Amino acid sequence: MSRFAVILAVLLMTSACNRDPSVQFQALSDEFVNTTLSFSPITATGVGLHQYNNQNLDDLLDDVSPAGLDRQRQFYQGFQKRLAVLPAGSLTAQDRADLTIIQDQIALSLLDLDEVHSHLHNPTLYVEALGNALFNPSVLEYAPKPSRMKNIIARLQKAPAYLDQARKNLASAPDIWTTVALEENEGNLALVDQTIRAEVPQDLRPEFDAAAGPALDAMRQFQDYLKNDLAHRNNADWRLGRDRYTRKFRYSLESGTEPDATLAEAEQEMARVRVRMLELALPLHRTMYPGHKDHADLAGTERENKVIGEVLDRIAERHSTRESYMEDARRDLDEARAFVQEKHLLTLPTRSNLQVIPTPEFMRGIYSVGGFSPAPALEPQLGAFYWVTPLPADWPKARVESKLREYNFYKLKLLTIHEAIPGHYVQGEIANDVQPKSRRLLRSVYGNGPYVEGWAEYATQVMLNQGFLNQSPEMALTFAKEDLRVLGNAIIDIRLQMLNMTDQEALDFMEKQTFQEKEEATGKLQRAKLSSCQLPMYFLGWRGWRRVWEEYRTARGEGRLSDFHDRALAQGAVPLPALGQLLR
Repeated sequence: MSRFAVILAVLLMTSACNRDPSVQFQALSDEFVNTTLSFSPITATGVGLHQYNNQNLDDLLDDVSPAGLDRQRQFYQGFQKRLAVLPAGSLTAQDRADLTIIQDQIALSLLDLDEVHSHLHNPTLYVEALGNALFNPSVLEYAPKPSRMKNIIARLQKAPAYLDQARKNLASAPDIWTTVALEENEGNLALVDQTIRAEVPQDLRPEFDAAAGPALDAMRQFQDYLKNDLAHRNNADWRLGRDRYTRKFRYSLESGTEPDATLAEAEQEMARVRVRMLELALPLHRTMYPGHKDHADLAGTERENKVIGEVLDRIAERHSTRESYMEDARRDLDEARAFVQEKHLLTLPTRSNLQVIPTPEFMRGIYSVGGFSPAPALEPQLGAFYWVTPLPADWPKARVESKLREYNFYKLKLLTIHEAIPGHYVQGEIANDVQPKSRRLLRSVYGNGPYVEGWAEYATQVMLNQGFLNQSPEMALTFAKEDLRVLGNAIIDIRLQMLNMTDQEALDFMEKQTFQEKEEATGKLQRAKLSSCQLPMYFLGWRGWRRVWEEYRTARGEGRLSDFHDRALAQGAVPLPALGQLLR
């Protein structure tokens, strides 16, 4: 073959590849993830993207100016049009799953930018973003400590302008958002003035002090602004209303289910779970309260409440102390890991990067109990963090007791299973091995919430089904209460956001119908006002994972549980309807 013929053949092959829809889509997906991360350098640091377009993202804060927000809007609008002409039917199943994620993320972003206007009304967005901007470089060892400290210094230098722009943006805010922002901003002040300051190398102290001084002044001024200015402009509504909530529900949950149908299903399921709880409670009740005669003189809901409530009250008496709470969570983590290994429920990740730490103060408004922060998708060898929120030293005894009773001996174990092993930590670690990296990054940054939260609930159920804690009836009843709470989460979110449920109705529902302690119910109500469409993730995700497992098992005539777990987790956080298709 002549040299010319060889060159022509290569050109023809390259042209054919460029027309391949999957190749086209991969390029679009990479562009989408990298560009949107460049809009949020704070998020980029957290997922391990440090350089983009000749910029050191670790030195930057997010551009929250009107011009910056408009650039985002124009990008999303333009990208939406570019995706519309893509031959989706010619894509692979993996590409179609990614396309769904991108399309829904664009719709979600435009809904917020054009209609919800979070940047105009939610001060916690700015406070939490600034906290993460400073916290992540302090705990994620992506570079030597002096280099990371210089990143923090660079961001501190930009903090005054960032908070000044936040003040300019904020037009009004609901009382609860301002109150939480005040509390979390105090956490930012402590983070800079105490935690980070104590870690600054000696030779960088003058540079740090020069940046920290104005930044701390700006944070204190922002605190005064929240308390004395924004707090008086409190006419914004935290409720989305039916139309906006329905659309956000559709784009963020990607479950194929609408809010009304979800609400109806959850309320019907509640009745069935309460019947099951009564069956579990009665044998325990006869032992614990032999003189109460099973409350046979009562009937229906009244009897359920009495019998179940009394047993749960007795179970709640076994709990940690304020001082032992964190250490007990670490002990439970070791127990859960050993059980997963013994039962071969799945292939545990090989990295040993999980740390149990107190929840950062600037995140305790939304994570009042605990949470999980995965290792960066692009740097999976770095730390992953199981957050446990300490009980504040200034809480009165009754409030401490309420929290400890809710997160008692059994519930703390369930929390640790959910957040760490085999829950969020295991799921996040396995997702951090997805290839190619661009797909891993997309499914990490914009991963499906019901997949993530649903796995943690489903995995907990598997643990109990396999005999965790020796089939303890107390644990079985506590987990049934968890099922009830998952249902309650969906119900209050939908009813609060689009059906005008009142605060008192929500509290009464949680305390009287789902057996939650007062402290837990109060915290959950706050969480429902701070977020929307997050609380239903547990119900839709748990049911979704069970459905995918049943379909998988049926298609194979049985199927090994561990094989299903390994294959399903290896996909990363795709929408659950897509997961079933990918496993066929």
